Amino acid sequence: MRGGIYRLKEHLAHVGKNVKKCTSATPQALEAKDKCKKAIEAAKRKREEKTVRELELREEVNVSRVGEESEEVTCVGSSQPHKLGPIDKWTRAIDPTKADSFKQQQLNKELWKEREHEVHKFIARWAYNHGIPFNACDNDEFKQMCEAIGQFGPGLTPPTQDAFRGSLLEEEYERTMCLLQEREAEKMKNGCSIMTDAWSDRKRRSIMNICTNCADGTSISSKEMSDVSHTSEVIFELVDKAIEDIGEENVVQVVTDNASNNMGAKKLLLEKRPQIFWTSCAAHTINLMLQGIGNLPRFRKVIDQAKSFTIFVYGHTRTLECLRYFTEGKELVRPGVTRFASYFLTLNGMQEKKDQLRKMVVHSRWDSLKDVKSKKGKEATTTILSPTFWNSIKELCA
Repeated sequence: MRGGIYRLKEHLAHVGKNVKKCTSATPQALEAKDKCKKAIEAAKRKREEKTVRELELREEVNVSRVGEESEEVTCVGSSQPHKLGPIDKWTRAIDPTKADSFKQQQLNKELWKEREHEVHKFIARWAYNHGIPFNACDNDEFKQMCEAIGQFGPGLTPPTQDAFRGSLLEEEYERTMCLLQEREAEKMKNGCSIMTDAWSDRKRRSIMNICTNCADGTSISSKEMSDVSHTSEVIFELVDKAIEDIGEENVVQVVTDNASNNMGAKKLLLEKRPQIFWTSCAAHTINLMLQGIGNLPRFRKVIDQAKSFTIFVYGHTRTLECLRYFTEGKELVRPGVTRFASYFLTLNGMQEKKDQLRKMVVHSRWDSLKDVKSKKGKEATTTILSPTFWNSIKELCA
C-alpha cells in the first residue's frame, strides 16, 4: 500500500475512497479501526474549526467602514492613488479559503498563488531581519493585520515610531481596558483567584506579580520590590490591597507557594478575611514531594551519580557529540517545570536510553576521547556500566 500516514488511517478506519479497506478482523485491527476513525474525525473537526475561526477573524476586519460618509477616499503614498468610492461598499474581500471566490471574481488560481507567494516573501524577509518568532504567524492579530492591509489596498503608509509609542499605544491600551471590563461580570458571577509570583529580571530587579485568574483568562499586575524585603507583612499588604481592588465578595482563594513568608501572610489574611481560602501551589507542592523522595538515602546516591554523568557529558563538546551520535540526536537532559521534576525526567530519559548509553561507553568512539581518560570520565563510564545504578533508576522511575 502506498501513501502517507493519513491514507493508512483511512485504510484501517474504512473511511474514504482513496484506499482499500482493511480486511483484518482481529481485536487489534478493530481497536485500530476505532482509534483511526476517531483521529480522522478529530482532524476534520479541527480543520473546520480553524476555517471558521479564520473567517470570523476576516469578518472582524473591515477598513472600508472608515470614511463611509465621504464619497471618495484617496490613499496617500502611491504614485497612482487607490480610490475608494461608493461602489466599494458593495464589494467583498477575496477569500482564498473559498473555492467559489476565484470563480466569481474570475481570478486565475496560478496567478493568485504567485502573487500571494510574493507577498509572503516580503513578510518573511521582515520577520527574518528583525528576529520575529516563527510562531507569531499563528497569532490572530497577525492574521487580522494581513487582512486589514489587503482590504486597504496599495499605497498604505506604515505607522511611524512615534505613532507606535504614542497614539497607537494609547488606543490599544484603551481597547485592552475595555476588554478587561468585560471580565468583571465573570468575576462577579463565579469569583476569581489571586496568585502571587516573585521573580528577578535580567537586571536583577525583584518583581512581584499579582495575577487575577477567572474563567475568562488571567490578568497580571507587576510591582518592583527591590527596595523592600519580601516579608509576610509585605506580601499580606499586597494581597489585601488586590482583594480590596477586586472586591472581597468576588475573591474565592489566594494561591501561593509554600515558602515561610507566604505561610506567614496566610495567617494574617485568615485573621482579617477568614472566608477566603489560601491554597498552596500544586506545582510547588509536587516539587517538594519530589525533593523529599530524592533526599531519601536509597535514592540520593543514584541522583548524584546521574547528575555527575550528565554534567560531565554536557560539559565537553566532544562527549556531547558522542552522546547525540548514539542517541540519534535525542537529548538526555529533559528540563521540567521545576528543578526536582527535571531530575526525575532526566532519570527516566536515561532509563529509556539505557542500551544506547551502555553501548556508547564500551565503544572505541568513546574510549578515544581525551576527556574520558580523566577521573570524572572514568567515573562516568563506571556509572553507566554499574548494574546497581540501573536497578536503582528502575526502582525510582517505577
